[in-house]
Amino acid sequence: MATIPLSSADIAAHFDTLFLSQAPAATLNADLTGLDPTGAARLVALSNVTPTSLEALVEIGAANYDMQLSVDSAGLIDGLLFTNGDKGPTTWSAVDRQLSAVAPGVSFLAARVGPAGTCTAVHSILANRPRPLGSMFKLFVLGALANAVHDHRISWDQTVTVTAGIKVGGSGTLENDPDGTTLTVQQAAVDMISVSDNTAADMLLALVGRAAVENQVRRWSSHPSLDIPFLTVSELFALKYDDFPALARHYLSLGRSGRVAYLRSTVDAAAAEEVGSAAPRDINSIEWFASADDLCRAFAGLASLSAEPGLHPLDTVLSTNDGGIGLNRTEWPTVWFKGGSEAGVLTLGYLARDASGHTFVVIALTENPAKTFDEQTSALRLLAIVSGAFGLLR
Repeated sequence: MATIPLSSADIAAHFDTLFLSQAPAATLNADLTGLDPTGAARLVALSNVTPTSLEALVEIGAANYDMQLSVDSAGLIDGLLFTNGDKGPTTWSAVDRQLSAVAPGVSFLAARVGPAGTCTAVHSILANRPRPLGSMFKLFVLGALANAVHDHRISWDQTVTVTAGIKVGGSGTLENDPDGTTLTVQQAAVDMISVSDNTAADMLLALVGRAAVENQVRRWSSHPSLDIPFLTVSELFALKYDDFPALARHYLSLGRSGRVAYLRSTVDAAAAEEVGSAAPRDINSIEWFASADDLCRAFAGLASLSAEPGLHPLDTVLSTNDGGIGLNRTEWPTVWFKGGSEAGVLTLGYLARDASGHTFVVIALTENPAKTFDEQTSALRLLAIVSGAFGLLR
């Protein structure tokens, strides 16, 4: 840690080729640097030591990490994983304190969901303030899709097709599939939520229609005007990464009807490849927005929908990936997750039902308009806070 960034020679001497094919030298150095800028590290304890692997608790800067390390037959590192070793907060005041260290802009809600689908706050911070969502917008697309299935306008087993025109980069893998690839609506929904596949999101948004998603936003959000017109991923990427800031500035200068026309005439024809940015771009003006209260209504609404005939696949869609929260499944048999991120935005949302049948939602929305998050470290810290909040809810 004291010599990061590691030289190419050092990396080649200590890591095997398969590992480096998945995590090249630049990625490895970026990840290690992201653990702590100072590089100060201390071994706290070893556990589960074998001739080819070990687990360790290490202190890096102000944080603790659980480290898993393994080597191949030649002694070269073929596995290296750091996860947050800090214990989650054990009081609500500790939740507040730890959240304030993640970002300058924070909203938080820990709530009970009643039998009628109402959210009752147990603890909150600015829960009614709308904030940028990143990929958590996909909950609204899923809600519109579920209502379309409920109304027999769409079925889970009908197919959608991957085409060159619908492909969009960023998260997910469908953009790499051959044109003409087909998958069921249910699989596209699983991909959209579990791996946050952007191509799947735009496919499903096109299937249900922009107006249907906007209607869903009106049902669940207290701030629907912020999401109308409701952007596709392709449109957001074009506004932020194609001819920036010209397209974005013109778009923001228009009223609602003008924005819809501009999306159709200009933005939809622009390049939509996500190239990322070193600093946040228009996260408070070109994004998807909702408050923690709105998102609790979204999770609660999806829970109510999942109990409807023919909508049980919603549970599979939302539970395929638990986001690494690690809740005890004996105590929490149902865990739903959706998060989101972009430069300056990091969000986490969970619904969990305990063994007694009580349902809770925890939402954490963080933003920093001036600085990009160290996503690995910040996400681990935020996840520990959310996990601790579930412990406080019981």
